[in-house]
Amino acid sequence: MNNKFDKTLDLTKIKPYGDTFNDGKVQISFTLPVEDDEKAIVAAKILTRKMGVKNPSVVYHCPLDKGFTYFVVYGRLNQTIDYTEIHLDAIDKEIMAREQINEYIKENIERKIIILGATTGTDAHTVGIDAIINRKGYKGHYGLESYEMVEAYNMGSQVPNEEFIKRALELKADVLLVSQTVTQKDIHLKNLTQLVDLLEGEGLRDKVILVCGGPRITHELAKELGYDAGFGPNKYAEDVATFAIKEIVNRKKL
Repeated sequence: MNNKFDKTLDLTKIKPYGDTFNDGKVQISFTLPVEDDEKAIVAAKILTRKMGVKNPSVVYHCPLDKGFTYFVVYGRLNQTIDYTEIHLDAIDKEIMAREQINEYIKENIERKIIILGATTGTDAHTVGIDAIINRKGYKGHYGLESYEMVEAYNMGSQVPNEEFIKRALELKADVLLVSQTVTQKDIHLKNLTQLVDLLEGEGLRDKVILVCGGPRITHELAKELGYDAGFGPNKYAEDVATFAIKEIVNRKKL
């Protein structure tokens, strides 16, 4: 075995791993609005060098349409990051099962909690919100409608933020769950921010647990936008419910 390769793990100076440890190898893909020719390949290399990639190699390129070329570039980074300096406001990883959630609500809240969900704005996708709320759920994870101690309402897609808030007031909802899938030109960020602004304008923001979810949503992003929590891919009804009920109880203690 060749022992000349660097095998040192220094969490204060980590870099990408490709073929061998600490080699800094990365693969980047992107599209340029140019014809697929030799000049385009040179352009792709120049661009990746400006990104900090050393010795870039275009390993794949093809025309997507007239005047557009897709590239895959392979290269090496010298930059490192200090992993030990990263601190996250993470969601509790101890997720309760459905029956545990029901028992927790009975013992600590002593009434059913009301959760209202919707895909708001112009977004027409319902797969995410349906997976969390509808009884059948997704991948064997039953939705909130199947929870004994939860009253769950799904308004569907393309719900204006104003109508969403109006329905929340009618139901006296404890939790508002917003799903966002369409992300072109950051339209999801604008819509999510508008909802927070409307809730604050009505004096309702602190009276509800506000949660958002979607393929481009992270907990960190949600917190930055003014939400209590954010859930991305591979999250299910029990993830949302566990966070919501613990947050309701924590607020009661304040």
